[in-house]
Amino acid sequence: MINDAELDRSIDRSLDNIGRFFRRWGMGIVVVALVIWFIFSHTTTQTQVSGLGIILQLGVAVMFGILQFVAIFWFLGRPRLYWVMPGETGIGFADYKGNPEVLEAARRIVTLLRGVKTFKEMGGEVSRGVLLVGPPGTGKSYLAQCISTEAGVPFAYASAASFRAMFIGMDVLMIKNLYRKARRLAREYGGCIIFMDEFDAIGLSRGSGGSNQMGMGGGFGMFGGGTGGLNELLMQMDPPPSDNSFVRRFLRMLGLYHGKAIREPVLTIGATNIPESLDAALLRPGRFDRRIVVAPPSDAHRAEVIDYYLSKVKHDHIEMSKLVGDFRGYTPVAIKYVINEAVVIAHFAGRTSMQYQDICEARETHEHGLRMPRQLSPLEKRRLAYHEAGHAVAQAKLLARHRVTHATISKRLGAGGAEAYVSYREMEEIVTNSAEEIFAEIQVLLASRAAEELFLQTRLNGVAGDLQRATQLALQYVTVCGMGDSFFSVLAMNDHDRLFVDPEIRREAEAVLRRAYTSVRALLEHHRAAVVSVAEALILREDLEGEEVLDLIARADVPPLPPSALAEIAMSALAQVDASPPPPTNGHKHEKLIDGQLADLPSPSNGTGPLS
Repeated sequence: MINDAELDRSIDRSLDNIGRFFRRWGMGIVVVALVIWFIFSHTTTQTQVSGLGIILQLGVAVMFGILQFVAIFWFLGRPRLYWVMPGETGIGFADYKGNPEVLEAARRIVTLLRGVKTFKEMGGEVSRGVLLVGPPGTGKSYLAQCISTEAGVPFAYASAASFRAMFIGMDVLMIKNLYRKARRLAREYGGCIIFMDEFDAIGLSRGSGGSNQMGMGGGFGMFGGGTGGLNELLMQMDPPPSDNSFVRRFLRMLGLYHGKAIREPVLTIGATNIPESLDAALLRPGRFDRRIVVAPPSDAHRAEVIDYYLSKVKHDHIEMSKLVGDFRGYTPVAIKYVINEAVVIAHFAGRTSMQYQDICEARETHEHGLRMPRQLSPLEKRRLAYHEAGHAVAQAKLLARHRVTHATISKRLGAGGAEAYVSYREMEEIVTNSAEEIFAEIQVLLASRAAEELFLQTRLNGVAGDLQRATQLALQYVTVCGMGDSFFSVLAMNDHDRLFVDPEIRREAEAVLRRAYTSVRALLEHHRAAVVSVAEALILREDLEGEEVLDLIARADVPPLPPSALAEIAMSALAQVDASPPPPTNGHKHEKLIDGQLADLPSPSNGTGPLS
């Protein structure tokens, strides 16, 4: 029951609203009424007709000018925006693989969107914003679409950069219109989701050393930079309680509606890979209440992603444990791309199903670029082959938790322009490394120089990158990890570089490098047959898969083995029929193996091009 005091207050509010309505629109209503009365209550004369025609012409001219501006602002105020209505997409949570923790957080968001009424009856408020953070390709926009599909609400996909406009103020108009439509759809469907990709394009911090990139990006007057778009976004994400329905506003103005303003459930999802650049006002509670980190899948769940995309293509049996290791660090989008490229390779090879070798080739192309055909002399081939063979054998013998995946002396158009390389992968997710394991990595890097001196009797400039990385590891070994004679850490100092050139530190790092070089040289001397076998196979084929490299090493290490059989090992392991050496090029003699040693080796100059 309503008591007399409440009834009086309701009547007073109604009278006040009616009074405000007539104060605002009363004059216009009177003018329109007089014009209508004048037209229909007097005998039409020629003067009246002429005057009415002039008024109509002026009215048409004014309306034409207004329509011009409306059309211009409507055209310029349209961002690159795609509306996806419920049921239009066929993807849901069943299609999202590799991040169960992220999926669980998304399920909670959907549950709240579906049960807004029940949740509010408990006194809770639905989140207005969710920030998805993660590197490119981890599936942030894909997750947002899944949330929209499962919640059964409209989904607006927008690029944050599309809100940048030529004229000042247009960004404000774009954002205002977007949220107006989102609230209208939210009233119809019970909720709405706005997804803004590359969110940092609009949410850049206003205190980041320059004007926000939203808007015009510099200048004065009609063209100019500003933070209007960001300020409008801040207000739209956390608006004051007000009615957005025209009907309710009209009834409230007439005093016929006194209900509490309803805030429509519009969820804003932003995706970025640089959250530290966002404005602090966006990240406060009440706007982006939740932050979900979307990372590449770990070893425990990467198999889900691989199996999901493999199930969509025809393929032979492939050992999943190998693929999990090969794709370590890959995002779901990268895994999808490599598998699709493997299908392309199999198709052009004339096969009806994909094989593991196709995935290896597609992955090498993705990581290192396309193979660049070139005609190398026997001398250059031999130098590259023994350099990389040293790396391959050292990796196979020293890095127990890693697996050699590829060895090549073919130049790739990626990978920093490397002329040749040996790649390897972890066989498990590695978080820690012991002193012995770091020392083994240094040995692998120095194995190239040891192989050059042992088998080519020379030193090549291709070890420059190896020496750089080995020196960096040795310095970390001594001054960061406390694995030398001192616990002193350069990380406690401001200027690291000055300490690295300290004579005592350099001597200790040099001692580590010398010890690693002596050790790996002895290792290659002991496994001389394996080095020669891998090198000769590289000369014949130029590219070897990891399994082929390991097979060559295993077969070469079977004692006793006469030196004359080294080339035969490479030939048989690679199923080569013609193992005759290439013809001499540029006057150089082709090097031959005699009793395990290289003979007829010309006096070479330093090789060219970086190796790895």
